[in-house]
This record gives sequence, C-alpha cells and structure tokens, in this order.
Amino acid sequence: MIRVLLVDDQPLIRSGFRALLDMEDDIEVVAEAANGGEGVALARKHLPDIALIDIQMPLVDGIEATRRIAADPDLAAMHVVILTNYGLDEYVFNALRAGAAGFLVKDIEPEDFLHAVRVAARGDALLAPSITRKLINRYVSQPLDTGTHTGLKELTNREREAVALVAQGLSNDEIADRMVISPLTAKTHVNRAMVKLHARDRAQLVVFAYESGLVVPRSS
Repeated sequence: MIRVLLVDDQPLIRSGFRALLDMEDDIEVVAEAANGGEGVALARKHLPDIALIDIQMPLVDGIEATRRIAADPDLAAMHVVILTNYGLDEYVFNALRAGAAGFLVKDIEPEDFLHAVRVAARGDALLAPSITRKLINRYVSQPLDTGTHTGLKELTNREREAVALVAQGLSNDEIADRMVISPLTAKTHVNRAMVKLHARDRAQLVVFAYESGLVVPRSS
C-alpha cells in the first residue's frame, strides 16, 4: 500500500487529488495539510511514502517544507513530489535541489498522475531528460569543473558513469545494458553514489550530474 500525504492550500485541489487516489486499491491518503508547516508535522506523525506538496503556499511554502523533510532522518524514506501550476520555473528547480523527487503540473491527466505517484513510490525520479535539460539550461549558469568538484572525487569511475546515465533518464536495467553489467551491480553503483553524495534519491543525482559538469546540457 502506497501511503500519501497531500499538502496544498486549496481545498478543491486537495479534494480532487484525494478523489483520484481513493479510487485506487494500492494507494491510501493518510492525511491532508493546508500549508508546509502542517505538512511537515503530519509527515512526522504518519510517515507516508509520498508527500504531494504545492510549491507556493502561505506561512511555509513547498520549498521550505521539502528542505525540512529532507533534513529529518526519520523521514529519509519519504519521497516529496512538488505540485505546481506553472511547469518549469526557478521554484521547481530550487525544490529539486532541496530534496524533491520530482514535480507534477496540476493539470496533469488523471492516469498520468496515478502513474507518477507509483513511480515516485518506487524511488524513481519524475524528471524526463528533456525536462531536465530545460531546467539546467535555465537555472544552472555554469557547470563546475569535473576535475575539481569535491563530490566527483568521491566517486569511482564506474559510479560516475552510472550517475551520468541516471541523469540521461535511464533505469537501472538500462544502465546495466549500457555498462554491460548486471542490474544488481548497476543498482549498487547508483546506491553507492547516492550515499557518497548524500543524495536522497535519483532526482538529486540528476541535479548533481548537471551542476557538477559530469553531464553537459544540450539545447532542447
């Protein structure tokens, strides 16, 4: 059962998402909150698998809520998905840097929304390569030197290769095929890189890969 927390200051939005989620046998909405502060408190109380958090709310916004969740060791297994009305913007990128696993635009189709919740619950990033390139091109002004970036020095060559493939949107099975290794070994490389880079999930590996210069964004 996938346990979900909804955090949005608009009751109509919350009720709409809840209605969709409540129809699914494998998903349960455990709590709702009207701002980020309430959301963090309820996350600590209910320990959901997924928190769907609006990016712009009064009192405590989605970025700060994500930052608090990411800093709480008791919530390390929880995945934050940011909800936005506007698609790609600086707020979304800042939320990803704060620890969000991805983002969804609120006018998403119902079947795509449900699929995204299940994807996030598996720990996969909700970031298509084309979306990633647009974000990085717009909000990362200058990739860091791959030879001097501290995080990169911690990684083995195979771990660097795996992180670069994660940034291209590949799954562990696809990484295994590309690197000619077993899926278990691919997963091990990715997991070790996450530990060394203190990344909560694959989305943060994507951001790291572009910010460090390990992967250079191409024009869309």
